[in-house]
Amino acid sequence: MLLTTSCTAALEMSAILLDLQPGETVIVPSFTFVSSALAFTREGARILFCDIEPETLGPDPRHLAELLDDTVRAVVVVHYAGVACDMAGIREVLRDRPDVAVVEDNAHGLFGRWRDQPLGSLGRFATLSFHETKNIVCGEGGALVLNNPEDVDRAWVVYDKGTDRRAFFLGQVDKYSWRDTGSSFGLADTLAAYLLGQLEQRETIQAKRRAVYEGYLEALSPRADELGLRLPVVPEDCEPAYHLFHVILPSHETRTRVMGELREEGISTVFHYVPLHDSVAGQRFAARTPECPVTSDLSSRLLRLPFHNNLSAGDIERVADSLMRSLERG
Repeated sequence: MLLTTSCTAALEMSAILLDLQPGETVIVPSFTFVSSALAFTREGARILFCDIEPETLGPDPRHLAELLDDTVRAVVVVHYAGVACDMAGIREVLRDRPDVAVVEDNAHGLFGRWRDQPLGSLGRFATLSFHETKNIVCGEGGALVLNNPEDVDRAWVVYDKGTDRRAFFLGQVDKYSWRDTGSSFGLADTLAAYLLGQLEQRETIQAKRRAVYEGYLEALSPRADELGLRLPVVPEDCEPAYHLFHVILPSHETRTRVMGELREEGISTVFHYVPLHDSVAGQRFAARTPECPVTSDLSSRLLRLPFHNNLSAGDIERVADSLMRSLERG
């Protein structure tokens, strides 16, 4: 694992390591942050936007199968909210395409698991985020996880400005020089030290976040169906990372109204990603005109509730009660 200045930087490293050629494409879910696509467009790839499936909000294997063609070099998978996407379905689609790399954008998923395997261990590359909004933070930082030993040597060269500096310090070469493309991707030592302190407290941090997550579930579950409220779905073979808590409301109009009413009560709620396939740059870099109806629908109805390590039981009850009262009025 190589510590980087951000998750975006780690994605950019993965794009460089793929050696993308003109005319090649990368499949990216439309429901994700812009970095998931941007890293690959910077290396000249065109993007094929994949729709999401409605439960985990990860890439839909059925749509992935429709998109897959001879130009595809990689598939970016996103574990939304720290819940593993349908990796079994994705692996089945890619079973006969060993030439297609899986890149896990695991910005949400540190310490989450799928079939008892850590998220971040399921693709050729995985990227992590330690941005201030994540479970484990250092202000701004990330990491590239290399799951194929054959990528390690070149990754170190790309990581260190395209030079074989690491090999020099290991005594493998008698001088170091410019060998490849790359950049200054490394995380500053002071931020790495702060990150280490966070990681040493990971069990405490994760326990607090799990308590908040389960507190919302306990408060909202009894009336969710009655109010037309869809709660997060966690498949039986998954252990979530407890990154955030989202709900799906009945309509976009309902979400707009609820957000306004909760704001008047001093409760800040937010939506999440604007679909990339609808963006100006998404349309510019798309290999072909995308249709992602599930992404368009769910992104317009998704609402994230307040979520941080020290949210109290009283805070959770207040948010849940205000949300349910607002829905009752609808």
